Amino acid sequence: MKKNLFDVIVVGAGNAALSAALSAKDNGAKKILVIEKASLKERGGNSRYTNGAFRFAYNGFADLKKIIPTLKNSNSIDYGKYSVNNFLKDMQKVTDGKTDKKLSKALTSKSFETIYWLSKKGLSFKPIEGRQSFKVNGVMKYWGGLTLEVNGQGEQLVDSLLKITKKNGIQIQYDTAATDLIYEDNVVKGVEVLFKNKPKKLLARSVVLACGGFESSSEMRTRYLGPGWEMAKVRGTKHNTGDGLSMALKIGASPYGNWSGCHAVFHDMNGPEFSDLKISNKYRKISYPWGIVLNANGERFVDEGEDFRNYTYAKFGREVIKQPNQIGWQIFDQKVRHMLYPEYDVKSATMVKANSLEQLVKKMKGVNSAKAMETIQEYNNSIRDDIKYDPTIKDGRCTEGLKVNKTNWANKIDRPPFYAYGVTCGITFTFGGLRVNNKCQVLNKVMKPIKGLYAAGEMIGGIFYFNYPGGSGLTSGAVFGKIAGQSAARV
Repeated sequence: MKKNLFDVIVVGAGNAALSAALSAKDNGAKKILVIEKASLKERGGNSRYTNGAFRFAYNGFADLKKIIPTLKNSNSIDYGKYSVNNFLKDMQKVTDGKTDKKLSKALTSKSFETIYWLSKKGLSFKPIEGRQSFKVNGVMKYWGGLTLEVNGQGEQLVDSLLKITKKNGIQIQYDTAATDLIYEDNVVKGVEVLFKNKPKKLLARSVVLACGGFESSSEMRTRYLGPGWEMAKVRGTKHNTGDGLSMALKIGASPYGNWSGCHAVFHDMNGPEFSDLKISNKYRKISYPWGIVLNANGERFVDEGEDFRNYTYAKFGREVIKQPNQIGWQIFDQKVRHMLYPEYDVKSATMVKANSLEQLVKKMKGVNSAKAMETIQEYNNSIRDDIKYDPTIKDGRCTEGLKVNKTNWANKIDRPPFYAYGVTCGITFTFGGLRVNNKCQVLNKVMKPIKGLYAAGEMIGGIFYFNYPGGSGLTSGAVFGKIAGQSAARV
């Protein structure tokens, strides 16, 4: 068995796991094994389904140029800046102040150095165009603190990290599902796995769990998130079934964070049970700030303009699951159609189109059309037309007198053709996880480190509650993956 002793075993092969493996290599670990439950074809966890966007603190163009050396400055582009303090404020705002102070401080303060580290490793970034930038008075303005994404988005993020991992001499083994931790004398000494469906033991000096949450288990969703969640669509991999969490809890790890919370978005009503790699994240529908959303009763149920999309999209999936039949319809007119994200253009989108609102509401399946028409007319008549519309700021262009007012970006739905998109809840990842210290060591129920066991990515609890700022999930995976890999290598 000693022949099979690894310095570090990393469970998972997404952004957090591969960041941990690379960090372990940087910090002296020689024999590292990454095990992936999925096949080579389905590798990469949820990271593969993302847009590859990373939220991080930066002080302006000079910092971005460190990450993208070819980036050119121009008077027609305003890249803005995003301070550590603003990132921290955003974390506190969207979690209602519940984010763990130490973890969120580590996330925000180490965000730039971590993204820079990934870029030096060979990960290629580019400015986010079309989703986080708009032209105002001839200047392309970046806003909301989400400025860069991986060139090629989630699929390229995973493929690039895997190539970099292999280049660093790190072994990756697919079709290897972790089933139990080898825990002897109060020390984690390895992992029991099913390798190509056959049991096997893998020994290691330390183990990093970075294999995601439980969003792909309908049983665990219903147990922790509540009734109705078994009907949610899974936006990412089918393999995140809470295995790492279950293994850790079994040996006495301390659960932590928002176990009844998750990242959930508006998602195509007729999307499959698990996301399709060919279409990936194009089932989501998150351009709602430019229109309105109606439920089956024909009523609005969220403030579509509450805040920038970055700060609301991860919680609105929870709202639609509460609605009759777990459905909604997003409505737009021709004025804003060009502002919708590219996923609204995919052929498989559940969409109806009409030259009049009367025709549109009749085409919206499962909706009270008379009430829907009444709601749209009330909305149109309640808008403060005296306030100027500006999509790059919270413009205050609102409605008045409605049961649910729209706070920003309220425009009349009055220019044909009109469009409606059917949505339901799409779950991305769960917020509940394990309690860790500043070295990403997993703590037990008396708050002491479990020797040999570390965690990263969606497995860490206490960072996100109720909601999250867009792009902070990948950043969290990389930041804490880097810390976990460093700590695991130094055992």
